[in-house]
Amino acid sequence: MGNEAMARGIIEAGCTLAASYPGTPASEILQAVAAFAKETGVSIHAEWSVNEKVAYETALANAMAGRRAAVSMKQVGLNVASDPFLRSAYLGVKGGLIVISADDPGPHSSQTEQDSRFFAMFAKVPVLDPSSPREAKDMVRTALELSENFELPVMLRPTTRVCHARQTVNLSPPEILDRPARFEKNPGRWCATPQFVRELHQQLNDKIEKIAGEPDFSPQLTAGDDSFPGVALVASGVVFAHTWDLLEDLGLLGRVDLYQVTMPYPLNGDFAHRLTLHYQRILVLEETYPVIELQLKSEKVQGRHSKTVPGQGELTPEVIRGVLEKFLGLPETPAATPPGGGVRPTLCAGCGHRAAFYAIRETFPGGIFPSDIGCYTLGMNLGAVDTCHCMGAGINQAAGFYHAYAAGGDEVPPIVATIGDSTFFHAGVPALMNGVIHQARFILVILDNATTAMTGHQPTPEQGVTAMGQPARPVFITDLVRACGVQFLRECDPYDIPGFMSILQEAHHYSRAPEGGVAVVIARHPCILDKKVLAGQPVYEMCVTEDCSGCRHCLDEFECPALTLNEATEQVVIDGVRCIGCGVCSHVCPAGAIEAKRKE
Repeated sequence: MGNEAMARGIIEAGCTLAASYPGTPASEILQAVAAFAKETGVSIHAEWSVNEKVAYETALANAMAGRRAAVSMKQVGLNVASDPFLRSAYLGVKGGLIVISADDPGPHSSQTEQDSRFFAMFAKVPVLDPSSPREAKDMVRTALELSENFELPVMLRPTTRVCHARQTVNLSPPEILDRPARFEKNPGRWCATPQFVRELHQQLNDKIEKIAGEPDFSPQLTAGDDSFPGVALVASGVVFAHTWDLLEDLGLLGRVDLYQVTMPYPLNGDFAHRLTLHYQRILVLEETYPVIELQLKSEKVQGRHSKTVPGQGELTPEVIRGVLEKFLGLPETPAATPPGGGVRPTLCAGCGHRAAFYAIRETFPGGIFPSDIGCYTLGMNLGAVDTCHCMGAGINQAAGFYHAYAAGGDEVPPIVATIGDSTFFHAGVPALMNGVIHQARFILVILDNATTAMTGHQPTPEQGVTAMGQPARPVFITDLVRACGVQFLRECDPYDIPGFMSILQEAHHYSRAPEGGVAVVIARHPCILDKKVLAGQPVYEMCVTEDCSGCRHCLDEFECPALTLNEATEQVVIDGVRCIGCGVCSHVCPAGAIEAKRKE
Protein backbone atom coordinates (compact mmCIF):
# COMPACT_ATOMS: atom_id res chain seq x y z
CA MET A 1 0.00 0.00 0.00
CA GLY A 2 1.17 3.55 -0.66
CA ASN A 3 1.42 4.30 3.05
CA GLU A 4 3.48 1.16 3.57
CA ALA A 5 5.71 2.12 0.65
CA MET A 6 6.46 5.51 2.20
CA ALA A 7 7.13 3.83 5.55
CA ARG A 8 9.59 1.49 3.86
CA GLY A 9 11.25 4.51 2.27
CA ILE A 10 11.62 6.08 5.73
CA ILE A 11 13.32 2.95 7.05
CA GLU A 12 15.56 2.49 4.01
CA ALA A 13 16.68 6.15 3.99
CA GLY A 14 18.14 5.97 7.49
CA CYS A 15 15.61 7.96 9.52
CA THR A 16 16.14 7.57 13.25
CA LEU A 17 12.86 9.14 14.36
CA ALA A 18 9.30 9.02 13.00
CA ALA A 19 6.35 10.74 14.65
CA SER A 20 2.68 11.01 13.74
CA TYR A 21 -0.87 11.48 14.94
CA PRO A 22 -3.32 9.12 13.22
CA GLY A 23 -5.63 10.53 10.56
CA THR A 24 -6.99 9.07 7.35
CA PRO A 25 -5.48 8.79 4.77
CA ALA A 26 -2.07 8.85 6.54
CA SER A 27 -2.68 6.56 9.53
CA GLU A 28 -0.91 3.43 8.28
CA ILE A 29 2.44 5.17 7.67
CA LEU A 30 3.69 5.08 11.26
CA GLN A 31 2.22 1.62 11.88
CA ALA A 32 4.20 0.35 8.91
CA VAL A 33 7.36 2.16 10.08
CA ALA A 34 7.16 0.27 13.37
CA ALA A 35 6.51 -3.03 11.57
CA PHE A 36 9.40 -2.60 9.11
CA ALA A 37 11.74 -1.52 11.92
CA LYS A 38 11.04 -4.76 13.79
CA GLU A 39 11.32 -6.80 10.60
CA THR A 40 14.69 -5.33 9.60
CA GLY A 41 16.14 -4.81 13.08
CA VAL A 42 16.56 -1.08 12.46
CA SER A 43 16.80 1.12 15.54
CA ILE A 44 14.28 3.95 15.23
CA HIS A 45 12.17 5.92 17.67
CA ALA A 46 8.58 5.73 16.38
CA GLU A 47 5.84 7.47 18.32
CA TRP A 48 2.15 8.24 18.21
CA SER A 49 2.34 11.82 19.44
CA VAL A 50 -0.67 13.34 21.21
CA ASN A 51 -1.18 15.76 18.29
CA GLU A 52 0.46 16.86 15.05
CA LYS A 53 2.17 19.93 16.53
CA VAL A 54 3.90 17.73 19.10
CA ALA A 55 4.85 15.23 16.40
CA TYR A 56 6.31 17.94 14.17
CA GLU A 57 8.37 19.60 16.89
CA THR A 58 9.72 16.25 18.09
CA ALA A 59 10.85 15.30 14.59
CA LEU A 60 12.22 18.81 14.00
CA ALA A 61 14.54 18.61 17.02
CA ASN A 62 15.90 15.28 15.76
CA ALA A 63 16.72 16.92 12.42
CA MET A 64 18.21 19.97 14.15
CA ALA A 65 20.60 17.55 15.85
CA GLY A 66 21.80 16.32 12.44
CA ARG A 67 19.80 13.09 12.18
CA ARG A 68 17.12 12.18 9.65
CA ALA A 69 13.50 12.38 10.77
CA ALA A 70 10.00 11.95 9.34
CA VAL A 71 6.68 13.32 10.49
CA SER A 72 3.36 12.26 8.94
CA MET A 73 -0.21 13.51 9.20
CA LYS A 74 -3.34 14.18 7.16
CA GLN A 75 -3.94 17.56 5.56
CA VAL A 76 -6.01 19.04 8.40
CA GLY A 77 -3.36 17.78 10.80
CA LEU A 78 -0.98 20.18 9.09
CA ASN A 79 -3.25 22.97 10.32
CA VAL A 80 -2.46 21.86 13.87
CA ALA A 81 1.27 21.74 13.06
CA SER A 82 1.25 24.97 11.03
CA ASP A 83 3.03 27.08 13.65
CA PRO A 84 6.23 25.01 13.78
CA PHE A 85 5.94 24.19 10.05
CA LEU A 86 6.12 27.83 8.94
CA ARG A 87 8.77 28.76 11.49
CA SER A 88 11.01 25.80 10.59
CA ALA A 89 11.26 27.02 6.99
CA TYR A 90 13.12 30.08 8.31
CA LEU A 91 15.30 28.25 10.82
CA GLY A 92 15.90 25.15 8.73
CA VAL A 93 17.44 21.84 9.77
CA LYS A 94 20.79 20.06 9.75
CA GLY A 95 19.71 16.47 9.17
CA GLY A 96 16.95 15.69 6.69
CA LEU A 97 13.32 16.33 7.70
CA ILE A 98 10.50 14.98 5.53
CA VAL A 99 6.96 16.21 6.23
CA ILE A 100 4.37 13.81 4.81
CA SER A 101 1.03 15.58 4.55
CA ALA A 102 -1.58 13.27 3.02
CA ASP A 103 -4.35 15.15 1.23
CA ASP A 104 -7.93 13.96 0.82
CA PRO A 105 -9.48 15.37 -2.39
CA GLY A 106 -13.15 14.56 -2.47
CA PRO A 107 -13.08 14.63 0.49
CA HIS A 108 -13.53 11.03 1.60
CA SER A 109 -13.00 11.43 5.35
CA SER A 110 -12.05 15.01 6.15
CA GLN A 111 -13.48 18.39 7.14
CA THR A 112 -11.88 20.08 4.09
CA GLU A 113 -10.27 19.16 0.79
CA GLN A 114 -7.49 21.72 1.27
CA ASP A 115 -4.28 21.39 -0.73
CA SER A 116 -1.09 20.97 1.30
CA ARG A 117 0.94 22.13 -1.72
CA PHE A 118 -0.60 25.58 -1.18
CA PHE A 119 0.50 25.37 2.45
CA ALA A 120 4.02 24.51 1.29
CA MET A 121 4.03 27.48 -1.07
CA PHE A 122 2.74 29.69 1.75
CA ALA A 123 5.55 28.46 4.03
CA LYS A 124 8.18 28.49 1.23
CA VAL A 125 8.90 24.79 1.66
CA PRO A 126 9.61 22.53 -1.36
CA VAL A 127 6.94 19.91 -2.02
CA LEU A 128 7.04 16.65 -4.01
CA ASP A 129 3.88 15.18 -5.54
CA PRO A 130 3.92 11.38 -6.15
CA SER A 131 1.62 9.73 -8.65
CA SER A 132 1.94 6.15 -7.34
CA PRO A 133 3.07 4.16 -4.30
CA ARG A 134 6.36 3.38 -6.04
CA GLU A 135 7.07 7.07 -6.68
CA ALA A 136 6.03 7.91 -3.13
CA LYS A 137 8.61 5.47 -1.74
CA ASP A 138 11.38 6.77 -4.00
CA MET A 139 10.53 10.38 -3.21
CA VAL A 140 11.11 9.83 0.51
CA ARG A 141 14.86 9.52 -0.09
CA THR A 142 14.79 12.34 -2.64
CA ALA A 143 13.06 14.60 -0.13
CA LEU A 144 15.53 13.79 2.65
CA GLU A 145 18.53 14.41 0.40
CA LEU A 146 17.04 17.70 -0.81
CA SER A 147 16.32 18.64 2.80
CA GLU A 148 19.94 18.08 3.78
CA ASN A 149 21.39 19.79 0.72
CA PHE A 150 19.47 23.00 1.41
CA GLU A 151 18.92 22.60 5.18
CA LEU A 152 15.16 22.92 4.76
CA PRO A 153 12.20 20.73 5.69
CA VAL A 154 10.72 19.15 2.54
CA MET A 155 7.09 18.10 2.12
CA LEU A 156 5.88 14.92 0.44
CA ARG A 157 2.22 15.31 -0.52
CA PRO A 158 0.47 12.02 -1.38
CA THR A 159 -3.31 11.91 -1.76
CA THR A 160 -5.85 9.28 -0.71
CA ARG A 161 -5.56 7.50 -4.07
CA VAL A 162 -1.80 7.15 -3.61
CA CYS A 163 -1.90 6.35 0.11
CA HIS A 164 -4.43 3.55 -0.32
CA ALA A 165 -3.45 2.25 -3.75
CA ARG A 166 -1.37 -0.92 -3.98
CA GLN A 167 1.65 -1.54 -6.18
CA THR A 168 4.67 -3.82 -6.27
CA VAL A 169 7.77 -1.93 -5.11
CA ASN A 170 11.42 -2.94 -4.89
CA LEU A 171 12.85 -3.19 -1.40
CA SER A 172 16.43 -2.31 -0.50
CA PRO A 173 18.42 -2.90 2.68
CA PRO A 174 18.04 -0.05 5.18
CA GLU A 175 20.83 2.52 5.10
CA ILE A 176 22.50 2.83 8.48
CA LEU A 177 23.83 6.38 8.83
CA ASP A 178 26.55 6.62 11.44
CA ARG A 179 25.58 10.06 12.67
CA PRO A 180 25.82 10.85 16.34
CA ALA A 181 23.43 13.53 17.52
CA ARG A 182 25.22 16.87 17.50
CA PHE A 183 23.23 20.00 18.25
CA GLU A 184 25.32 23.04 17.37
CA LYS A 185 24.28 26.00 19.47
CA ASN A 186 23.48 29.07 17.40
CA PRO A 187 20.94 31.39 19.06
CA GLY A 188 20.85 33.69 16.06
CA ARG A 189 19.45 30.81 14.03
CA TRP A 190 17.61 28.51 16.43
CA CYS A 191 16.12 31.28 18.60
CA ALA A 192 15.82 33.87 15.78
CA THR A 193 14.37 36.90 17.47
CA PRO A 194 12.92 39.50 15.05
CA GLN A 195 16.33 41.10 14.47
CA PHE A 196 17.51 37.87 12.81
CA VAL A 197 14.31 36.93 10.96
CA ARG A 198 14.72 39.27 8.00
CA GLU A 199 18.12 37.79 7.15
CA LEU A 200 16.79 34.27 7.58
CA HIS A 201 13.90 35.14 5.26
CA GLN A 202 16.38 36.34 2.63
CA GLN A 203 18.30 33.09 2.97
CA LEU A 204 15.05 31.14 2.58
CA ASN A 205 14.19 33.05 -0.58
CA ASP A 206 17.65 32.31 -1.98
CA LYS A 207 17.26 28.60 -1.23
CA ILE A 208 13.87 28.43 -2.95
CA GLU A 209 15.27 30.21 -6.01
CA LYS A 210 18.16 27.74 -6.23
CA ILE A 211 15.83 24.75 -5.83
CA ALA A 212 13.62 26.14 -8.62
CA GLY A 213 16.71 26.05 -10.84
CA GLU A 214 17.59 22.42 -10.09
CA PRO A 215 17.37 20.50 -13.40
CA ASP A 216 16.60 17.22 -11.59
CA PHE A 217 13.20 18.60 -10.64
CA SER A 218 12.23 19.88 -14.07
CA PRO A 219 8.95 18.29 -15.25
CA GLN A 220 9.36 15.19 -17.42
CA LEU A 221 7.97 15.18 -20.97
CA THR A 222 6.20 12.32 -22.70
CA ALA A 223 6.41 13.79 -26.19
CA GLY A 224 3.60 13.83 -28.72
CA ASP A 225 3.85 13.48 -32.51
CA ASP A 226 2.48 16.94 -33.36
CA SER A 227 -1.05 15.64 -33.77
CA PHE A 228 -1.99 18.51 -31.46
CA PRO A 229 0.48 21.27 -32.35
CA GLY A 230 0.91 24.04 -29.79
CA VAL A 231 -0.96 22.05 -27.14
CA ALA A 232 0.47 20.71 -23.86
CA LEU A 233 -0.97 18.85 -20.92
CA VAL A 234 0.61 19.37 -17.51
CA ALA A 235 -0.32 17.09 -14.60
CA SER A 236 0.91 16.15 -11.15
CA GLY A 237 0.25 13.56 -8.49
CA VAL A 238 -2.25 10.78 -9.03
CA VAL A 239 -4.00 13.01 -11.61
CA PHE A 240 -0.97 12.44 -13.85
CA ALA A 241 -1.47 8.67 -13.52
CA HIS A 242 -5.17 9.02 -14.37
CA THR A 243 -4.35 11.26 -17.35
CA TRP A 244 -1.75 8.81 -18.65
CA ASP A 245 -4.24 5.93 -18.48
CA LEU A 246 -6.98 7.98 -20.16
CA LEU A 247 -4.74 9.06 -23.00
CA GLU A 248 -3.77 5.43 -23.51
CA ASP A 249 -7.44 4.38 -23.55
CA LEU A 250 -8.25 7.15 -26.04
CA GLY A 251 -5.31 6.23 -28.30
CA LEU A 252 -3.72 9.62 -27.63
CA LEU A 253 -0.66 8.64 -25.58
CA GLY A 254 2.35 9.78 -27.62
CA ARG A 255 0.21 12.08 -29.75
CA VAL A 256 -0.06 15.08 -27.38
CA ASP A 257 2.75 16.50 -25.24
CA LEU A 258 2.28 15.46 -21.60
CA TYR A 259 4.40 16.78 -18.74
CA GLN A 260 4.61 15.28 -15.25
CA VAL A 261 5.37 17.78 -12.50
CA THR A 262 6.99 16.03 -9.54
CA MET A 263 7.85 19.25 -7.67
CA PRO A 264 4.87 21.62 -7.94
CA TYR A 265 6.56 24.16 -5.65
CA PRO A 266 8.91 25.75 -6.37
CA LEU A 267 8.08 25.13 -10.02
CA ASN A 268 11.16 24.91 -12.21
CA GLY A 269 11.76 28.39 -13.65
CA ASP A 270 13.15 27.25 -17.00
CA PHE A 271 10.20 24.92 -17.49
CA ALA A 272 7.67 27.70 -16.85
CA HIS A 273 9.44 29.95 -19.36
CA ARG A 274 9.77 27.27 -22.07
CA LEU A 275 6.20 26.07 -21.63
CA THR A 276 4.57 29.45 -22.18
CA LEU A 277 7.01 30.24 -25.01
CA HIS A 278 6.48 27.07 -27.07
CA TYR A 279 2.78 26.33 -26.54
CA GLN A 280 -0.37 28.27 -27.31
CA ARG A 281 -2.78 26.22 -25.21
CA ILE A 282 -1.82 24.60 -21.92
CA LEU A 283 -4.08 22.51 -19.70
CA VAL A 284 -3.03 22.00 -16.07
CA LEU A 285 -4.56 19.04 -14.23
CA GLU A 286 -3.91 19.05 -10.49
CA GLU A 287 -5.60 18.47 -7.14
CA THR A 288 -6.97 20.39 -5.36
CA TYR A 289 -5.90 24.03 -5.78
CA PRO A 290 -4.27 25.74 -8.81
CA VAL A 291 -0.73 25.66 -7.40
CA ILE A 292 1.03 24.98 -10.71
CA GLU A 293 -1.42 27.02 -12.74
CA LEU A 294 -0.87 30.18 -10.69
CA GLN A 295 2.92 29.88 -10.91
CA LEU A 296 2.77 29.69 -14.71
CA LYS A 297 1.09 33.12 -14.82
CA SER A 298 -0.02 33.08 -18.45
CA GLU A 299 -3.28 33.59 -20.31
CA LYS A 300 -2.38 30.51 -22.35
CA VAL A 301 -2.89 28.33 -19.27
CA GLN A 302 -6.21 26.73 -18.40
CA GLY A 303 -7.07 24.75 -15.31
CA ARG A 304 -8.91 25.12 -12.05
CA HIS A 305 -8.27 28.84 -11.74
CA SER A 306 -9.67 29.46 -15.22
CA LYS A 307 -12.62 27.15 -14.42
CA THR A 308 -11.77 24.82 -17.31
CA VAL A 309 -11.36 22.19 -14.61
CA PRO A 310 -13.99 21.96 -11.84
CA GLY A 311 -12.92 24.08 -8.87
CA GLN A 312 -13.81 21.50 -6.25
CA GLY A 313 -13.98 17.77 -5.79
CA GLU A 314 -11.72 14.90 -6.70
CA LEU A 315 -10.39 14.67 -10.25
CA THR A 316 -11.54 11.14 -10.94
CA PRO A 317 -10.90 9.55 -14.34
CA GLU A 318 -14.50 10.33 -15.31
CA VAL A 319 -14.04 14.03 -14.55
CA ILE A 320 -10.66 14.23 -16.28
CA ARG A 321 -12.01 12.47 -19.38
CA GLY A 322 -14.69 15.13 -19.82
CA VAL A 323 -12.14 17.92 -19.40
CA LEU A 324 -9.72 16.33 -21.89
CA GLU A 325 -12.40 15.74 -24.49
CA LYS A 326 -13.55 19.34 -24.36
CA PHE A 327 -10.01 20.79 -24.29
CA LEU A 328 -8.73 18.60 -27.17
CA GLY A 329 -11.90 18.96 -29.27
CA LEU A 330 -12.80 15.27 -29.11
CA PRO A 331 -16.30 13.78 -29.27
CA GLU A 332 -17.68 14.05 -25.77
CA THR A 333 -18.70 10.92 -23.87
CA PRO A 334 -22.21 11.20 -22.39
CA ALA A 335 -21.94 12.01 -18.71
CA ALA A 336 -22.53 8.99 -16.53
CA THR A 337 -25.48 9.12 -14.20
CA PRO A 338 -24.12 9.72 -10.72
CA PRO A 339 -24.76 6.82 -8.34
CA GLY A 340 -27.66 7.12 -5.98
CA GLY A 341 -27.20 7.88 -2.33
CA GLY A 342 -25.47 5.13 -0.38
CA VAL A 343 -26.42 3.69 2.96
CA ARG A 344 -26.13 6.28 5.73
CA PRO A 345 -23.19 5.34 7.96
CA THR A 346 -24.07 4.46 11.51
CA LEU A 347 -22.33 3.40 14.69
CA CYS A 348 -21.63 -0.31 15.02
CA ALA A 349 -24.17 -2.57 16.70
CA GLY A 350 -23.26 -2.64 20.38
CA CYS A 351 -21.19 0.57 20.27
CA GLY A 352 -21.11 2.25 23.68
CA HIS A 353 -21.32 5.65 21.99
CA ARG A 354 -24.85 4.89 20.75
CA ALA A 355 -26.06 4.23 24.28
CA ALA A 356 -24.38 7.42 25.51
CA PHE A 357 -25.92 9.56 22.79
CA TYR A 358 -29.36 8.06 23.31
CA ALA A 359 -29.14 8.82 27.02
CA ILE A 360 -27.97 12.39 26.39
CA ARG A 361 -30.80 13.18 24.00
CA GLU A 362 -33.48 11.52 26.11
CA THR A 363 -32.27 13.33 29.23
CA PHE A 364 -32.03 16.75 27.57
CA PRO A 365 -34.49 16.85 24.62
CA GLY A 366 -34.09 20.63 24.30
CA GLY A 367 -30.32 20.66 24.74
CA ILE A 368 -27.47 21.92 22.56
CA PHE A 369 -24.91 19.25 21.69
CA PRO A 370 -21.52 20.40 20.36
CA SER A 371 -19.25 17.51 19.43
CA ASP A 372 -15.96 16.69 17.77
CA ILE A 373 -14.02 14.63 15.22
CA GLY A 374 -14.22 10.84 15.41
CA CYS A 375 -16.54 7.94 14.74
CA TYR A 376 -18.77 9.45 17.45
CA THR A 377 -19.56 12.28 15.01
CA LEU A 378 -22.23 9.82 13.84
CA GLY A 379 -24.13 10.83 16.96
CA MET A 380 -25.69 13.37 14.61
CA ASN A 381 -27.89 10.51 13.35
CA LEU A 382 -29.20 10.14 16.89
CA GLY A 383 -29.95 13.83 17.29
CA ALA A 384 -27.20 14.24 19.90
CA VAL A 385 -24.55 16.04 17.81
CA ASP A 386 -25.31 19.58 16.62
CA THR A 387 -21.82 20.79 15.68
CA CYS A 388 -18.66 19.17 14.38
CA HIS A 389 -15.90 21.63 13.60
CA CYS A 390 -12.33 20.51 14.30
CA MET A 391 -10.31 18.69 16.94
CA GLY A 392 -11.15 20.00 20.41
CA ALA A 393 -13.71 22.54 19.18
CA GLY A 394 -16.72 20.90 20.80
CA ILE A 395 -15.61 21.91 24.31
CA ASN A 396 -14.82 25.48 23.27
CA GLN A 397 -18.12 25.76 21.46
CA ALA A 398 -19.97 24.52 24.53
CA ALA A 399 -18.38 27.35 26.50
CA GLY A 400 -19.19 29.79 23.70
CA PHE A 401 -22.86 28.73 23.61
CA TYR A 402 -23.11 29.12 27.38
CA HIS A 403 -21.65 32.64 27.36
CA ALA A 404 -23.85 33.62 24.40
CA TYR A 405 -27.06 32.69 26.24
CA ALA A 406 -25.91 33.88 29.67
CA ALA A 407 -24.77 37.29 28.43
CA GLY A 408 -28.00 37.79 26.54
CA GLY A 409 -30.04 37.23 29.67
CA ASP A 410 -31.85 34.30 28.08
CA GLU A 411 -32.55 31.00 29.78
CA VAL A 412 -29.54 28.80 29.12
CA PRO A 413 -30.56 25.44 27.66
CA PRO A 414 -28.72 22.30 28.78
CA ILE A 415 -25.39 22.12 26.93
CA VAL A 416 -23.68 18.74 26.59
CA ALA A 417 -20.39 18.52 24.70
CA THR A 418 -18.99 15.15 23.61
CA ILE A 419 -15.39 14.28 22.78
CA GLY A 420 -13.50 11.02 22.28
CA ASP A 421 -10.65 9.87 24.50
CA SER A 422 -7.93 10.28 21.86
CA THR A 423 -9.31 13.66 20.81
CA PHE A 424 -9.37 14.76 24.45
CA PHE A 425 -5.63 14.08 24.69
CA HIS A 426 -5.09 15.76 21.30
CA ALA A 427 -6.86 19.08 21.86
CA GLY A 428 -9.38 18.79 24.68
CA VAL A 429 -7.23 19.58 27.71
CA PRO A 430 -6.59 23.30 26.95
CA ALA A 431 -10.26 23.71 25.99
CA LEU A 432 -11.48 22.15 29.25
CA MET A 433 -9.07 24.25 31.29
CA ASN A 434 -10.28 27.39 29.52
CA GLY A 435 -13.93 26.53 30.19
CA VAL A 436 -13.24 26.02 33.88
CA ILE A 437 -11.23 29.25 34.24
CA HIS A 438 -13.92 31.34 32.55
CA GLN A 439 -16.74 29.83 34.60
CA ALA A 440 -18.67 28.24 31.78
CA ARG A 441 -21.48 25.92 32.81
CA PHE A 442 -21.95 22.83 30.69
CA ILE A 443 -21.55 19.06 30.77
CA LEU A 444 -18.64 17.41 29.03
CA VAL A 445 -19.05 13.72 28.21
CA ILE A 446 -15.74 12.06 27.35
CA LEU A 447 -16.55 9.02 25.23
CA ASP A 448 -13.78 6.64 26.26
CA ASN A 449 -13.62 3.50 24.14
CA ALA A 450 -9.96 2.85 25.07
CA THR A 451 -8.56 3.35 21.58
CA THR A 452 -8.32 5.66 18.57
CA ALA A 453 -11.04 3.68 16.84
CA MET A 454 -11.79 5.68 13.69
CA THR A 455 -8.24 5.51 12.30
CA GLY A 456 -7.33 1.92 13.05
CA HIS A 457 -7.13 1.39 16.82
CA GLN A 458 -3.93 3.21 17.63
CA PRO A 459 -3.28 3.36 21.40
CA THR A 460 -4.10 6.45 23.42
CA PRO A 461 -1.80 7.66 26.25
CA GLU A 462 -4.07 5.97 28.80
CA GLN A 463 -3.32 2.54 27.33
CA GLY A 464 0.33 2.80 28.33
CA VAL A 465 1.82 1.31 25.16
CA THR A 466 4.03 2.91 22.48
CA ALA A 467 3.80 2.68 18.70
CA MET A 468 6.52 0.01 18.87
CA GLY A 469 4.36 -2.04 21.26
CA GLN A 470 6.53 -1.35 24.29
CA PRO A 471 5.01 -0.70 27.72
CA ALA A 472 4.95 2.92 28.85
CA ARG A 473 3.71 4.88 31.83
CA PRO A 474 0.01 5.59 31.20
CA VAL A 475 -1.51 9.06 31.52
CA PHE A 476 -5.03 8.88 32.93
CA ILE A 477 -7.93 11.01 31.73
CA THR A 478 -9.27 11.37 35.26
CA ASP A 479 -5.97 12.90 36.44
CA LEU A 480 -6.00 15.40 33.57
CA VAL A 481 -9.63 16.35 34.21
CA ARG A 482 -8.95 17.02 37.89
CA ALA A 483 -5.78 18.94 37.03
CA CYS A 484 -7.91 21.24 34.84
CA GLY A 485 -9.81 22.29 37.96
CA VAL A 486 -12.97 20.25 37.42
CA GLN A 487 -14.82 19.57 40.69
CA PHE A 488 -17.56 17.29 39.35
CA LEU A 489 -16.25 14.08 37.79
CA ARG A 490 -18.18 10.82 37.40
CA GLU A 491 -17.59 7.63 35.44
CA CYS A 492 -20.19 5.24 34.07
CA ASP A 493 -20.64 2.47 31.53
CA PRO A 494 -23.14 3.91 29.01
CA TYR A 495 -24.61 0.41 28.55
CA ASP A 496 -26.39 1.19 31.83
CA ILE A 497 -28.70 3.74 30.26
CA PRO A 498 -30.85 4.43 33.38
CA GLY A 499 -27.74 4.86 35.52
CA PHE A 500 -26.06 7.02 32.92
CA MET A 501 -29.14 9.26 32.60
CA SER A 502 -29.20 9.68 36.37
CA ILE A 503 -25.55 10.82 36.37
CA LEU A 504 -26.30 13.26 33.54
CA GLN A 505 -29.10 14.82 35.59
CA GLU A 506 -26.78 15.08 38.58
CA ALA A 507 -24.13 16.72 36.37
CA HIS A 508 -26.66 19.22 35.03
CA HIS A 509 -27.80 20.23 38.53
CA TYR A 510 -24.18 20.75 39.56
CA SER A 511 -23.35 22.79 36.45
CA ARG A 512 -26.22 25.21 37.18
CA ALA A 513 -25.82 25.38 40.96
CA PRO A 514 -24.41 28.64 42.40
CA GLU A 515 -21.11 26.97 43.25
CA GLY A 516 -21.12 24.82 40.12
CA GLY A 517 -19.25 24.92 36.85
CA VAL A 518 -18.14 22.47 34.17
CA ALA A 519 -19.25 18.92 34.99
CA VAL A 520 -17.39 16.00 33.40
CA VAL A 521 -18.80 12.52 32.86
CA ILE A 522 -16.59 9.79 31.43
CA ALA A 523 -18.59 7.22 29.46
CA ARG A 524 -16.34 4.17 29.52
CA HIS A 525 -16.98 1.18 27.30
CA PRO A 526 -14.22 -0.27 25.13
CA CYS A 527 -14.65 -0.49 21.36
CA ILE A 528 -16.53 -3.66 20.50
CA LEU A 529 -14.47 -4.14 17.32
CA ASP A 530 -11.79 -5.48 19.67
CA LYS A 531 -12.47 -9.22 19.89
CA LYS A 532 -11.14 -9.31 23.45
CA VAL A 533 -13.85 -6.86 24.46
CA LEU A 534 -16.61 -9.02 23.03
CA ALA A 535 -15.17 -12.09 24.70
CA GLY A 536 -15.02 -10.34 28.06
CA GLN A 537 -18.47 -8.74 28.32
CA PRO A 538 -21.83 -10.36 29.13
CA VAL A 539 -23.83 -11.60 26.15
CA TYR A 540 -27.63 -11.59 26.11
CA GLU A 541 -30.14 -13.48 24.04
CA MET A 542 -32.44 -10.81 22.67
CA CYS A 543 -36.06 -11.25 21.66
CA VAL A 544 -38.99 -9.03 20.70
CA THR A 545 -42.28 -9.97 22.35
CA GLU A 546 -45.81 -9.66 21.01
CA ASP A 547 -46.11 -6.38 22.94
CA CYS A 548 -44.20 -4.62 20.12
CA SER A 549 -46.55 -2.03 18.61
CA GLY A 550 -44.30 -1.07 15.71
CA CYS A 551 -43.93 2.46 17.09
CA ARG A 552 -40.43 2.66 15.53
CA HIS A 553 -38.94 4.37 18.60
CA CYS A 554 -36.08 1.87 18.77
CA LEU A 555 -35.49 2.16 15.01
CA ASP A 556 -35.59 5.95 14.70
CA GLU A 557 -34.27 7.06 18.07
CA PHE A 558 -31.73 4.32 18.82
CA GLU A 559 -30.77 3.34 15.26
CA CYS A 560 -29.05 0.06 16.00
CA PRO A 561 -28.32 -1.71 12.69
CA ALA A 562 -29.38 -5.03 14.27
CA LEU A 563 -32.96 -3.75 14.61
CA THR A 564 -35.22 -3.85 11.54
CA LEU A 565 -38.95 -3.66 10.84
CA ASN A 566 -40.87 -6.61 9.48
CA GLU A 567 -43.16 -4.87 6.98
CA ALA A 568 -45.64 -7.76 7.01
CA THR A 569 -46.20 -7.86 10.78
CA GLU A 570 -45.23 -4.20 11.40
CA GLN A 571 -43.14 -5.37 14.31
CA VAL A 572 -39.46 -5.01 15.04
CA VAL A 573 -37.18 -8.00 14.50
CA ILE A 574 -33.59 -8.53 15.62
CA ASP A 575 -30.97 -9.50 13.06
CA GLY A 576 -29.13 -12.36 14.74
CA VAL A 577 -26.08 -11.88 12.53
CA ARG A 578 -25.57 -8.21 13.38
CA CYS A 579 -26.68 -8.33 17.01
CA ILE A 580 -23.80 -8.81 19.46
CA GLY A 581 -26.10 -9.39 22.44
CA CYS A 582 -25.17 -6.24 24.36
CA GLY A 583 -28.68 -6.01 25.83
CA VAL A 584 -28.80 -2.21 25.68
CA CYS A 585 -31.91 -1.99 23.51
CA SER A 586 -33.97 -3.57 26.32
CA HIS A 587 -33.74 -0.14 28.04
CA VAL A 588 -35.01 1.66 24.93
CA CYS A 589 -38.41 0.19 24.07
CA PRO A 590 -41.25 2.33 25.56
CA ALA A 591 -43.49 -0.75 25.72
CA GLY A 592 -40.85 -3.01 27.26
CA ALA A 593 -41.21 -5.34 24.30
CA ILE A 594 -37.49 -6.06 23.91
CA GLU A 595 -36.24 -8.60 26.42
CA ALA A 596 -32.72 -9.64 27.26
CA LYS A 597 -31.79 -12.98 28.80
CA ARG A 598 -28.18 -13.39 29.82
CA LYS A 599 -26.43 -16.32 28.20
CA GLU A 600 -24.30 -18.60 30.28
